[in-house]
Amino acid sequence: MGWSYRKSINVGPLRLNLSRSGVGHSWGNRLFRVTKTADGRKTLSVNLPGGFHWRKTLSSRARD
Repeated sequence: MGWSYRKSINVGPLRLNLSRSGVGHSWGNRLFRVTKTADGRKTLSVNLPGGFHWRKTLSSRARD
């Protein structure tokens, strides 16, 4: 089994996500969040009370 690492640093509404694959960031609050992952994907997340959530990928992984 391979190893993994994940650490998040919150700075107000901005969250820096550190992982083995690189650095990503997200902006928003508990209900609405826009994320750019370390591999280049962009996603929009909406979280509603009661455990309901919706996630949409806005752009796929960046080409190498």
